[in-house]
Amino acid sequence: MPSTMTDPMTSTDRIEKKVVLRAPIDRVWRAISDSKQFGEWFRVRLDEPFAAGKKVKGKITVPNYEHIQFEMEIERIQPQTYFSYRWHPYAIDPKTDYSKEPTTLVEFQLAEVKEGTVLTITESGFDKIPASRRAEAFRSNDNGWTGQAKQIAAYVEK
Repeated sequence: MPSTMTDPMTSTDRIEKKVVLRAPIDRVWRAISDSKQFGEWFRVRLDEPFAAGKKVKGKITVPNYEHIQFEMEIERIQPQTYFSYRWHPYAIDPKTDYSKEPTTLVEFQLAEVKEGTVLTITESGFDKIPASRRAEAFRSNDNGWTGQAKQIAAYVEK
């Protein structure tokens, strides 16, 4: 379990979660930047490795969500410190074409601390999501990132 988790910012456009992981930075980095390891804790089966500028697709492996196609576009990779991608938040209706909607930016920032590694997860850009689904996407992803912070902690601290 993470030693601390905070939610330092509250806004309608941005979600931020900060967690101290009791694991070395290189272990946390691999869990975030290696598509196979990312898929294990994030609960998605990804078909390709991550590379900046590349779209990566896969399937959600969470029970009752296995029918959902997962797609992300890798934006930036700075080894050991920063990884980001864009996606369509809360894109769970298979009958809806989300491709014309703006994406949000998900960022993972790592910093070494005495206890291990501080991981800051930020997702921003919700104010550009269509109003008809913005609040639900924000609420769902805010809860989702709380859960994912626990998932990565369990993964890297084992």
